Amino acid sequence: MAFHHTKKTTVQVFEQIPPDFLPRKLTVVSAGDSLTQGVGDSTHQGGYLPYLKIMLEKERGIQEVDFYNYGVTGNRTTQLLKRLKTPEMKDALQKADLVILTIGGNDIMKVVRDNITDLQLSKFTKEKESYQTHLTQIMEAIVQENPHSSIVLVGLYNPFSKWFSDIKEMDEIVAEWNQTGQNVIANYPNGFFVPIEDVFLHANENLLFTDNFHPNDKGYELIAQRLNQTLEERILPELDKKPYLVNTREN
Repeated sequence: MAFHHTKKTTVQVFEQIPPDFLPRKLTVVSAGDSLTQGVGDSTHQGGYLPYLKIMLEKERGIQEVDFYNYGVTGNRTTQLLKRLKTPEMKDALQKADLVILTIGGNDIMKVVRDNITDLQLSKFTKEKESYQTHLTQIMEAIVQENPHSSIVLVGLYNPFSKWFSDIKEMDEIVAEWNQTGQNVIANYPNGFFVPIEDVFLHANENLLFTDNFHPNDKGYELIAQRLNQTLEERILPELDKKPYLVNTREN
């Protein structure tokens, strides 16, 4: 008489779990200049960050968002690049799901300050080439620490017209610098460019702080909305594409 034993096997089944099944924590490093530090924000909580935090935590699959704010007023690309190489920021980058950058406005301001008596378009063009080089180095520094993190560059807007009304080309200059930023970001599959120039250019209400340079609360809220739109459409869905391993038994 033969005995036949039923063999139990473990089969690995890969299933895509809905993104709201296992809500996750999102770690965000925000770095750059005064727009990240939040100058002009009446709440003193970091400019666009508190608005974006509320928006993100309403998203499916996001339980909590931890922001690490490394914004420093007045920082240019060279200074941000130097800070990215510090142990503190390296450690933060290694943990980040997302890195958001605001940088470049002070690079433009440096051209203005250094050439205030002789402002010519050629001066901005030359500095724009340096901006491209430094921005590329910034991206490389981030990717080196964390090749899996998504990186978002927030575009520049033009607050300069109220200060330098005689420079008619400022809109053109800002647009060209934004195009340069887009060109750099396009070289990185995990890089994203978020334009905000049009938000300020076509605003029906005042979006600037009393210094007529930095965003006010409403300005920061609109920046957060534009950021959240890009995150919703292009970045957050990628976080949930990793399959979960489910073990089942068959007789």
